[in-house]
Amino acid sequence: MTALSGIRVLDLTRVLAGPLCSMILGDMGADVVKVEPPGGDDTRAWGPPHAGGEAAYYLGINRNKRGIVLDLSNEDGRALLADLIQGCDVLIENYKLGTLDKWGLGDAWLREHAPQVVRCSITGYGQKGPKAHLPGYDFILQAESGLMSITGEVGSGPVKHGVAIVDITTGLYAAIAILGALNARHETGLGQSVSVSLYQTGISVLCNVAANALVSGKPSGRFGNGHPNIVPYRTFTASDGELALAVGNDQQFARFAELAGHPEWAADPRMAKNSDRVVNRALVDDAIGAVITQRAVSDWVEALRKVGVPCGAVNSVQTALAEEQTTALGLIAEIEHPLAGIVRSIAPAFTMSLTPPTVRRAPPTLGQHTAEVVASLRHDPASVWASPRAGEGE
Repeated sequence: MTALSGIRVLDLTRVLAGPLCSMILGDMGADVVKVEPPGGDDTRAWGPPHAGGEAAYYLGINRNKRGIVLDLSNEDGRALLADLIQGCDVLIENYKLGTLDKWGLGDAWLREHAPQVVRCSITGYGQKGPKAHLPGYDFILQAESGLMSITGEVGSGPVKHGVAIVDITTGLYAAIAILGALNARHETGLGQSVSVSLYQTGISVLCNVAANALVSGKPSGRFGNGHPNIVPYRTFTASDGELALAVGNDQQFARFAELAGHPEWAADPRMAKNSDRVVNRALVDDAIGAVITQRAVSDWVEALRKVGVPCGAVNSVQTALAEEQTTALGLIAEIEHPLAGIVRSIAPAFTMSLTPPTVRRAPPTLGQHTAEVVASLRHDPASVWASPRAGEGE
């Protein structure tokens, strides 16, 4: 048994936010059918690297799905889509506003023909406002939301995050909203429309920085690897690499000062309290930097952890993926792909004691399941969503 056994998800999305959302639902056991246009999801071409002709980008966010191709530019394709919608529990789409209405499959149609369906709409700018009609791209939303303005070194230009953080977080918000709507359906018996957008996400993830701006009325700045409200909370250069140091309170700072050979720092009125250290950021960072550079990263990590001061080495991606902790948590999943052989990807990032997430299906090749799904629709639409018996269809 899985957490979403029996839940049927129709995924009309492409690129990242939507496919990530549907993959999370698939990891929890939902039966996900991914619908692609004849040319396929854009991310199939986003390489190198490739495995078996499939881009690693696509492979990383599309497991646990069946894949079909429908040409929704014609009436036959839209008729098949309507049949699929009527049998599902969740519909996820990231079309421009009004696309499903244009096809005759909007909210009014859903209420009449598929009232059980939870519809999740993922857009660039939300359902209203002067930009609602525009398409959304993570990079642009990182810029417009203010995220880029607070990322980068002091005095540098704006910098985007190293991954598509707005897309990724939007996918997570979408999954949360869908699960909430499914739970509400137990009481109402009805599905509902939920919407998320990259713009809403970009503003939301400003979090404490937005709170600072709203309370102070002052511009938000860039602090490099530092923190606007906590000092020391940044990277420092050790003798052989970079060390991340995160002193969260004054007690930790006193322990750090003792270990660093400068117990007097904990009594210095310029450093004793976090608020003092924030005001005197440059002084504190310079003093600590002169000490950190004298020892190796591993020496600092071992010593600091013994006295309860949060710290860590600044790893490369390859080093992080090879970490013993990564292995212990089972964070690398392996699954057999029909073209690429064994595909390795990041496993589900959560555990559940009674209904654990599972990796059951490799990301589908383009149109891999079209024939069987279309045949089922024409013979018996309900059979498309018939739950496979244990061990079948996986």
